[in-house]
Amino acid sequence: MSEYLLSVIIPAYNEERYIYDILERVQAVTLIGNVQKELVVVDDHSKDNTGAEVARFSAAYPHVKLQYVRHEVNLGKGAALRTGIQKASGDFTIIQDADLEYDPEEFNKLLKPMLKGVADIVYGSRFMGEGPHRILFFWHTIGNKILTSLSNALTNLNLTDMETCYKLFRSHIIKQVDLKENRFGFEPEVTAKIARVQGIRIYEVGIAYYGRTYAEGKKINYKDGFRAIYCIIKYNIFSRQKRRIELN
Repeated sequence: MSEYLLSVIIPAYNEERYIYDILERVQAVTLIGNVQKELVVVDDHSKDNTGAEVARFSAAYPHVKLQYVRHEVNLGKGAALRTGIQKASGDFTIIQDADLEYDPEEFNKLLKPMLKGVADIVYGSRFMGEGPHRILFFWHTIGNKILTSLSNALTNLNLTDMETCYKLFRSHIIKQVDLKENRFGFEPEVTAKIARVQGIRIYEVGIAYYGRTYAEGKKINYKDGFRAIYCIIKYNIFSRQKRRIELN
């Protein structure tokens, strides 16, 4: 039995089409170092059968360690992530969207520098590596690169994909970060706040990307892009994290 546990945070809103599939994929992954898993599903007050699909999965796989939390009102992805982070009991915490855009088989790529003891946080970049990348929206790619470049300029990091879903944290570190954003502002906010932690070790690894269209359920839009710009400026210049974060 491994001494380590990975908490997989899965925020979900109206994901009845995909949630069972992604839960199956996550539970099927064999992690390096015999790391064990717990699944933490945060249902952000879905109006469809997301919760019923999670219950169906739990009944089919009773051996899987799973927490299911449902928000009483719809609050947004960032709020769901905050809930999941606080509920997580693992040594490490990773974010997994409830759709099929990211492949849980790649958890091991992110875990490798963590288990070697050289990283505190690992980002999975959709713009690095040799894995397959679905060809979709030109302006989304340009927007992502603009947001990442602006974030890098203010954090003094050299990330290639600040907006990636796949972010792996040492749990005791991310639990200390005072997060505020309720929607997709989570990505620039958490990046800004961890970048200022003295001695933090941030790594990036290349991952595959199986993007989906809006017809397939993609939710982010241009308004979230403007919010991301606002968050980059706010959390890097006007609202700096004052809480001291312990790395050990």
